[in-house]
Amino acid sequence: MQRHTLTPRPHWQQTVEQQGLTFHTPEADPSVPNARPYWDESTCYEFTAAEVDRLEAAGNELQEMCLAAAQNVIDNQRYDELEIPAEAVPMIEWAWNEEPPALYGRFDILWNGQGAPKLLEYNADTPTSLLEAAVIQWYWLKDVYPQADQFNSLHEKLIAKWKDLDSYLAKPVYFASTDYPEDLLTVAYLRDTAEQAGLPTSQLLMEEIGWNDPRQCFVDLAPEENQIETIFKLYPWETMLEEAFAAQGLRTYKDMRWIEPIWKMLLSNKGILPVLWELYPNHELLLEAHFVTGSSNWQPAPGWVRKPLHSREGSNIVITSLEGKQISTDGPYDNRLQIDQRLGPATVFPDGPNPGRWPVLGLWMIDQECCGMGIREDAGPITGNLSSFVPHFFR
Repeated sequence: MQRHTLTPRPHWQQTVEQQGLTFHTPEADPSVPNARPYWDESTCYEFTAAEVDRLEAAGNELQEMCLAAAQNVIDNQRYDELEIPAEAVPMIEWAWNEEPPALYGRFDILWNGQGAPKLLEYNADTPTSLLEAAVIQWYWLKDVYPQADQFNSLHEKLIAKWKDLDSYLAKPVYFASTDYPEDLLTVAYLRDTAEQAGLPTSQLLMEEIGWNDPRQCFVDLAPEENQIETIFKLYPWETMLEEAFAAQGLRTYKDMRWIEPIWKMLLSNKGILPVLWELYPNHELLLEAHFVTGSSNWQPAPGWVRKPLHSREGSNIVITSLEGKQISTDGPYDNRLQIDQRLGPATVFPDGPNPGRWPVLGLWMIDQECCGMGIREDAGPITGNLSSFVPHFFR
């Protein structure tokens, strides 16, 4: 695994915009020195074929381990430990046993090419940066390293999965998200893969989903209020269960096809990390993790990272280095229940005269199979919303 410095392609902004990536360069933040664009092709990472094989195997093994961990939560009724509402449990267990369609997920991995890859967390419910991983970096590869390869069969696997689901899904397939550029882009791309698979689709915002009380069903915006029977929602289950329509969603869950299914909230919850450590202690792919006991105001010990059970984009994280130095991020997530995860090995790469860059490898799962990678990097060890996406290749 090597990090290379490159000269970006001429007019790269227009190129990636034509391919669908419109938020490639966020507005400059004067408080961030040496800020990079979101899509950053001034650098890339090179892997060997053997390293890619190792990452692919790691993703597949972690998927099996996570499914076993979810089964452990269900078998032992550990829902309170994961802050799962009691009213959601019957539908989680029903969906787990019935196996409705689950489309995709992304493992976030710490690795610098040495030793074993280490799992940071599993974005199993609402992962983004999919278009960048599946499409944008693929076209970059064809322009910059046409003789090389890339760990990336995401587009083909997504289309194949939608085709497999065709007979199972009521039509049209609705796609919904918040009115946030990255979410809208991810949903638009997934909708495009479904249409390429031959499925009729429609798109709306989460807030535009209606409820028809006489018919007891969710409906779209059409004057005739068409019933929504199949929907992909880029919206966290734990947030949905706090919304006004949560009771209706649970009551009608069996009559709909929700993608991702509700059992995914077991895996997208950081509480799955201590469960994994209990089931697979000292496993080479895991970092030691435990539920925080006692006061949540206690600071993590040196060499540990504290995370809320529910947080995204690097929010509300506290890292205490081995020397006792602390790094923390603000955010909207409360600290009712948290975990401590052992600090992984430093994976910082030189960046010329600038501070080093810290990559996090996103291993993408489609239909339970690891079939692609996207890399985010930052000037520090916490990957946030504006951390750069950088492409990769292998040979």
